[in-house]
Amino acid sequence: MQDGGRYHIYFAAGRGAAHRMYVISSATPDSGYTSETRIVTPDDKWAIDGAMFHFNGQRWFVWSGWAGDTNVEQNIYIARMSSPTATTGGRFVISQPRESWERVVGNPYINEGPEPIRDPNGQLHIVYSANGSWSSQYCLADLRLRAGGDPTYVWDWYKSNGCVLGSNRATMMAGWDPTLYVDGPGHHTFVLLRGDIATSPPAGPRFPFMYHGVAKGTPYAWENRYWYTGTFVWWGNSTYRRANMPGANTDTGFSLKFFE
Repeated sequence: MQDGGRYHIYFAAGRGAAHRMYVISSATPDSGYTSETRIVTPDDKWAIDGAMFHFNGQRWFVWSGWAGDTNVEQNIYIARMSSPTATTGGRFVISQPRESWERVVGNPYINEGPEPIRDPNGQLHIVYSANGSWSSQYCLADLRLRAGGDPTYVWDWYKSNGCVLGSNRATMMAGWDPTLYVDGPGHHTFVLLRGDIATSPPAGPRFPFMYHGVAKGTPYAWENRYWYTGTFVWWGNSTYRRANMPGANTDTGFSLKFFE
């Protein structure tokens, strides 16, 4: 991610409960990086897969973390940033692995790998990985912030009603097909100019992204995962539904369709 004329690389490091987010930076993309700076997230809990982005004139940080000090489940959190290396204010949960299709594999149940992107209407999306990465049930799902919504208010976020990229038909969102060649696709990255969500692609053309998975016919294991390139398009008039929650029960807007 480029910010303030410098390139920033965010990464997780640590063992067990000591996992935290760090950042290095440089004035050029291919050399001269600083030593690591720890991103002290609000409450300073276990944290991985962090990403920084700009939205509505504010710098934000989104990551996967624990609510407390034990590994019960991984949630998606968001916080404001005062600089590329420091958060400010509180942390706010925007997704928990509570839907049946993201609880096929657990111990713990997982939402991780959040990646921000802005759709052609200017609405913010956080595309994340659900289900355990040690299973072929691993998949990508989408969080869409309602138009004019507050990124820190969980009920302004609407979740896709199933996986939007996955290899198991039973957990796919209606109208979305499972992959043909790869099992357990997940933990992706969008290809955006300087990592800036303001450069998200328009509706219509396919745009590249990267993800990892295991070739079908190969035993599913971390050591058998490879990086793959694919494409995606913005898919309009997609309704996300939720039941018995505050606010409106449905929200219609862009979703994403991915292609291997």
